[in-house]
Amino acid sequence: MHYAPFDMLTNGTYEGMTKDLFDGVAKELGAEPVYQDIPWTAELPGLEVKKFDIVIAPVTITPERLERYAFSLPIADATVALVHAASNTELKKPEDIKGKTVGVQQGTAQFKQLQAFGESLGGVNVKEYGTTDEAYADLAAGRLDAVAGSLPNLTYLVKTRPETFAMFDKPTFGNPTYFAWVARKDADSASFIKAVNDAILKMTDDGRIKTIQEKWLGTYTELPREVPTK
Repeated sequence: MHYAPFDMLTNGTYEGMTKDLFDGVAKELGAEPVYQDIPWTAELPGLEVKKFDIVIAPVTITPERLERYAFSLPIADATVALVHAASNTELKKPEDIKGKTVGVQQGTAQFKQLQAFGESLGGVNVKEYGTTDEAYADLAAGRLDAVAGSLPNLTYLVKTRPETFAMFDKPTFGNPTYFAWVARKDADSASFIKAVNDAILKMTDDGRIKTIQEKWLGTYTELPREVPTK
C-alpha cells in the first residue's frame, strides 16, 4: 500500500483516500470490507481468479480494460501530470521533458501515456519503478529530471512536501482520464457493481465525496456520473 494519497500504511494501519471512500460505500451496502495488501502487478490477475471481489486500488479506465473488466463510476481524476524538483527552474511545460530522464510506475496507464508522449516529442528517457515512492526518492536525489503520475498523486506529493517537489507550471498532458474500482465482468459482479455505483452517487450528492477529496487533495474535482467509454 504505497500509492499516496489513495493507499498508505501508517505505522501498520491502512489509511488513505481509497479507504475513506470505500468505507463509505461499504456502510451504504451494509457490508464489512476485508482489505488485502496486494502488489499492483498481482491485483488484476488475482481478481480474475476470484481471490477477491473488487480491486479498490485506483485503476485507470482505458478502452482495453473496459473490454475485460467491469468498472465502477470514477472515484478520482487520473490525468497524467509531471512534477520536478523544487530547485529546478528550467522545466515549466510538458514539452520541456524532451531529452530528459523521467520516472514513472511500471505497468500503469500513466507509463503508457508517458511513452507515447515522449515518442511524439522525439525522445524521452523513461525509467520504470516498482512504486511511485521509489521514483520520488530518485527525483529528490537528483537522479531524475521529473516524475510522471496521476494528477491527484502529484498534487498530494507537492502539498505534503513543497520544499522538495513542485508541479510544472502546466502540469498535465494527454487526454483526461479517470480512476475507478474494478470487478469481474460476469453476472455475479453486475449487481455488486451497480450497488457500489449507487452508493458512489449517493455520497456524491450528499457531499461526502467532496469532503473526502478536500481532506486528501485540498481541492474538489467533479467527476462523471457515468463510466467513461473511451
